[in-house]
Amino acid sequence: MKRNIIACLILSAAAFASCSVYETLDSCPKGVSMRFVYDYNMEYADGFSKQVDCLTLYIYDEQGNYVGTRTESGAALEDENYRMVIDLPEGSYRFIAYGGLACGESSFQASPEPNTGSSTEDLNILMKQEGGISESLLHDLFWGSLDVKVEGEMYRDVTLYMMKNTNNLRIVLQQADIDSEPLDIGDFEIKVSDHNGNFAADNSLLAGQDEIVYNPWTQGNGVVDDQVEQGNSVPVAYAEFSLSRLMTTNEPRLTIYSAQQQEMVVDIPLIKYLLLLKSEKFAGMGDQEYLDRENLWSIVFLLNDNTWHDVKIIINDWTVRSGNIQLK
Repeated sequence: MKRNIIACLILSAAAFASCSVYETLDSCPKGVSMRFVYDYNMEYADGFSKQVDCLTLYIYDEQGNYVGTRTESGAALEDENYRMVIDLPEGSYRFIAYGGLACGESSFQASPEPNTGSSTEDLNILMKQEGGISESLLHDLFWGSLDVKVEGEMYRDVTLYMMKNTNNLRIVLQQADIDSEPLDIGDFEIKVSDHNGNFAADNSLLAGQDEIVYNPWTQGNGVVDDQVEQGNSVPVAYAEFSLSRLMTTNEPRLTIYSAQQQEMVVDIPLIKYLLLLKSEKFAGMGDQEYLDRENLWSIVFLLNDNTWHDVKIIINDWTVRSGNIQLK
């Protein structure tokens, strides 16, 4: 018994939690010591400590009933050795974690906030937007879940793996012939439309949600200097979008309207085009996994003789379609 009491004290100190010592082991703390990892990216490298600036953990029992919430933010999350220590009685639990939800500048919110009497079926994460329009840089949102059984008299070391729900898409318009008339972003209206602003507890998109129209969070005109042939510069127009999770079950569309031509010159299924750039090196990776791991996208439209009917499309440096194509 003396050996057990000493073990309890050592464990308690290591977990930074108090333990009142009685004559039985019932007083010895138990629960989980949880590590968080974000390596669900194309680099397969853990970026949690560098990318997640606030953390929310919702705890549910094995029946799916809400148990409690833990949050963390600030310098603690920057420590690669960070662990969230949670005291819990014996039982089975589901932990659902969100990075970026508790920050003051968060672009998402739990609606309603989990509380006593609620369950995992009630958990609803909603993107903040007004009138079905989003035109700001979204604060990154991460999600992960883990089922754990708590038993015995020790903290259980567990790891909860997270994925990123937010994307950045940059559209560049450029004349293939540098002697052609420069393009002006003011002559174009570029939009992305999707139904992806409302998440269930398992990070799936809830059915029946309204459409969100994404406008650029930044746009303008720029110049690309030729590093080989000095003096040659290429004017470009660009627009950048901040998007919620892209899913193969949805059909988001990218549209470009030309004020000069007074018509829709591009109207393409965004997901199908993004998936065209998946290298054969990742042939064994599912399409949804690829969309979830990659979150920085760029599409370059190269116009020929100022026409949209003979154009190259380059996605993340891969030419995926060219020559005599109809984009409308």
